[in-house]
Amino acid sequence: MELCMAAQEDATPWEVTRHTDMSPTDQDDLQEENLLDGRAHFSLLGVVRRKPARMDAESTRSKSCSDKLALRQVSSLLSCETSRLVSPTENVYLAGLVLPEDEISRVGCERAFGENGRMRGLAGRSWPINMDHDGSATGYRFRPFEVLSVPAEEVEALWPFAKPKAVQTRSVLPHEGQSDGTDSTVVLKKSKPGNVSSIWTAASSLPHPCVMTMDTGSKNLPNLGRSRTGLYETIINGVKQGNRLATPTARGASSLSRAKLWGLLRNILRSTECLREYESQSLEEDNDPLRSIKDASSYEDFKRTGGDVTDPHHIRQEAMRDAKNVLKGWAPNTGDEGWNLDVLVDSKKRKSEGVQ
Repeated sequence: MELCMAAQEDATPWEVTRHTDMSPTDQDDLQEENLLDGRAHFSLLGVVRRKPARMDAESTRSKSCSDKLALRQVSSLLSCETSRLVSPTENVYLAGLVLPEDEISRVGCERAFGENGRMRGLAGRSWPINMDHDGSATGYRFRPFEVLSVPAEEVEALWPFAKPKAVQTRSVLPHEGQSDGTDSTVVLKKSKPGNVSSIWTAASSLPHPCVMTMDTGSKNLPNLGRSRTGLYETIINGVKQGNRLATPTARGASSLSRAKLWGLLRNILRSTECLREYESQSLEEDNDPLRSIKDASSYEDFKRTGGDVTDPHHIRQEAMRDAKNVLKGWAPNTGDEGWNLDVLVDSKKRKSEGVQ
């Protein structure tokens, strides 16, 4: 928020109206129902803010990037799907966050991410509780990352199309057209933010075809840095290039969408190639601990934990719940989880199967 405040013509913090006649419970309910605007009330520091941050944007329950990164210091980079397959070791956490040096406020970063800031209540905690802290232990912990800086000159060289500053002040020498050396303000050409993103992952190292191989829709996959391509996509406004946003289909869904990742996890759990060790245990189907995952009727059921304290997904949910309680004003973003994997079936095919 320091950077946002510095960009204002008047950086004086705004006065905030507080409801002094409300009970603590009512105040919590009011805060949950009315999320702070992204850039509004910048005198309130260390609170959760929404995204998009523009004043003219529709109010949402999507959190700002800094709030999501703060939560990742506890939940790691594992998702709901991958947390069921990968143990949460130190390697699944961010070690550092790289930012341009002129866009770093050390005070703000420490407040947002540091163990002495708003997340200090999580310092030293781990999930599951009372886990061993030796090098071989696994589990979720609060692992603050380091904020690393990149010189402005290097940023300009590496990212020539990055958003430029609105104005730039430089020293003008006498031989450049002025009688004496003075500061001159140079207005830079404004850039327009794009809505295009690219995704690339390396191919699987397994020697045989695997269910984890994703369909890119292309027969010829290029190599990048001497690495074979496993997945590459170009995403425009949330859908794959060549598909319409107004009429989203399974074909236009990114491989990183919730539905595609859920479907991939289900295929992995049903594959004997991927789970040979698990299948060798010869568990009865009724006692299969993964049955509820494979047969979930909706995404909401898939995300629901069964209360088993040893379930990796349950442990992750506990860690995230405690972290969200520490982050002030974290309102849950729910209400769109009633769908199932039928969304990955082409609508025309669903209609034809329904007629039959």
